[in-house]
Amino acid sequence: MPASRKVTIADIARHVGMTNITVSRALNKPEMVRPATRERIEQAALELGYVPNAFARGLKRSDSRLIGVVTASLDNPFYAEMIKAISRHAKQHDYAIMLFDTDGDPRLEAMAIETLLSYQAAGLILSPVSDEPDYRPDYLTRLQASDIAVVQLDRTLHDSGFSAVVLDNRWAGERVAHYLLTHAFTPERRTRHDRLLVVAGPEHSRISRERLQGVQQTLKDQAPDIAIDVLWGDYTLAPAVAQVRDDLDQSGMPRAIFGLNQLITLGALKALREAGIDRDQLSVVGIDRLPYLDIFDITVPCVVHDGYRAGAQALEQLLVQMRDPQAAPRTLTVRGELVT
Repeated sequence: MPASRKVTIADIARHVGMTNITVSRALNKPEMVRPATRERIEQAALELGYVPNAFARGLKRSDSRLIGVVTASLDNPFYAEMIKAISRHAKQHDYAIMLFDTDGDPRLEAMAIETLLSYQAAGLILSPVSDEPDYRPDYLTRLQASDIAVVQLDRTLHDSGFSAVVLDNRWAGERVAHYLLTHAFTPERRTRHDRLLVVAGPEHSRISRERLQGVQQTLKDQAPDIAIDVLWGDYTLAPAVAQVRDDLDQSGMPRAIFGLNQLITLGALKALREAGIDRDQLSVVGIDRLPYLDIFDITVPCVVHDGYRAGAQALEQLLVQMRDPQAAPRTLTVRGELVT
C-alpha cells in the first residue's frame, strides 16, 4: 500500500475479507465482536499501520475528548507549572490537550480560539493576552454563544461570565509590603529619602493594579513617608532590564525593588548586576518563585503561588462544566505564601 495514503477501515476489511461494519465495530466497540474476530482485525490494523481518526470519531459520538489550552506566554515558568498540571490531570480523565502559545499576540489568540471551535473541543482553559478592562476580543461573543466549556486561568476577560482560577494579587502585594517594613524599611534604617521602586506590568492590567494596591495601601497605613515609584511595562524580562537601568541612571539607587512577576524580578536583578550594585545594598523582592537561583546561592524573597495547584483546579472546574453545562460559573482564588 502506498506510504503516502492513510490506511482506512475499508483497507483492513479487504485485507481480512470482512465487512466495513465488522471492522469498525472491532476497532470502536470491541465488546460487540467475537474475541477471535477482534484479534484478527486488530492484528491486521497493526500490520497495515492503521491510525484511527480521533477527531472524526469524536464528532460521530458527539463526545469530543479534546481540551484546548490557550496561554499568552510559555516563557513564564509559572505558566509552565500550570500547564503541566492541566496536561497530567487531563490524561487521567482520558482527554487530550491542544496547546496554543499566543506569545502575547491578539491575532494569534483569535486564531487559536477559532481552531478550537472548529475542532469542536469539549473545553477551553484560557489565559488571555490581556486582562485590561477594555480588552474585548471579537471571539468573546462566539465563545459565550458556543457549547464549549470555558475556564479562565490567572488572567481574565473583564465581565466575561466565565469561570476562573485567579491569584489573590492584592494579598500578595500586602505580604510584600509587610516584608519590606520588617527588613528594608525598619524604623532604625528609615530616612526621609526612602524610595520603593515597583517594576510593574501593563498600567491597566487588573493583576498589576491589584498587586500595586496591596503594597501601596499597606505602606500608606504604616509608613506614609516612603515614596513609591512605579515603572509600567509588561510581564517580560527585557523591558524590565531597560527600565530599571534607566531609573538607576536618573534617580539613583532605591532602598528596595519590587518585581510584580518572575521575569520582571529577574530583569531587575540583571540591571543591578550591570550597574555594579551589590544586592546587599538594597532589598529585592518579587512575586512567584525564581527558578534555579539557589544553584548560584542567591536568595530573593518572593510570594510564591502554587502554579500546579492552580492548573489542577482549572482542569477540575472545566470538567465540572463539561459534565453540567448549566453549572453556575465559579471563581476560585489561590493565595500565595511568602518564602524568604
